[in-house]
Amino acid sequence: MPTLLQDRPVDTAPAPRLRRRVPKRLFAAAVGVAVAVPLVNGVGDWIAGWGNPLEPEVVDRSTPALLLALDDLSEYHAATADLQVMIDVEVDTPWLPSVISGERVHFLAMGTADAYVDFEALDAGAVTVSPDGESATIVLPAPELSEVRIDAQESRVVDRDRGLVERLGDAFQENPTDDSDLYELAERRLAAAAAESDVLERAETNTREMLTTLAMSLGVERVTVDFDEPTGDAG
Repeated sequence: MPTLLQDRPVDTAPAPRLRRRVPKRLFAAAVGVAVAVPLVNGVGDWIAGWGNPLEPEVVDRSTPALLLALDDLSEYHAATADLQVMIDVEVDTPWLPSVISGERVHFLAMGTADAYVDFEALDAGAVTVSPDGESATIVLPAPELSEVRIDAQESRVVDRDRGLVERLGDAFQENPTDDSDLYELAERRLAAAAAESDVLERAETNTREMLTTLAMSLGVERVTVDFDEPTGDAG
């Protein structure tokens, strides 16, 4: 018996799609173009950064403003002396033994004093630069000593012996142990010790090294630093 068309099973599976194959040569060419475009752009930017090779270049070889640099420093503290002195002061009452009347104090004084160079009064003649700017001569005033600074925390009375009369008098005084005279004496002794030390010579050496480094950083190749003769007024 013949089969009717409507009785035939219907194949509902989708028909297979045909895949188009891209030729390998065409694919390689496309990849090459994709890589080459940004590479060419990068090289173009790099070359553009060179600027115009025919454009003149300005080189500034002006003389460094050394004098202005020295003015900015004003006062250069080039070295510091650490000082120590033992003050031994005795107040004796004639014709009386020390246990009755008199006083002896041992005072340990510690402090510092700076050796500095004053740049504030420098004039234009203090700095001489060669026409080519490669060498410079700097003339400075001699280093000076600052005032002594006593370290109050480290300085102290080591020993104090007082007679009977002085100890009895302490009971009627508001400040029986005024050591201001000891501090004044210690300042004078420490200042004398600083003047006898080599702190001024060290200040010259340190200042010369500092200015040489400063001048060379500004383009000067050879630097000479001289100092005036000291006036003898310390402190």
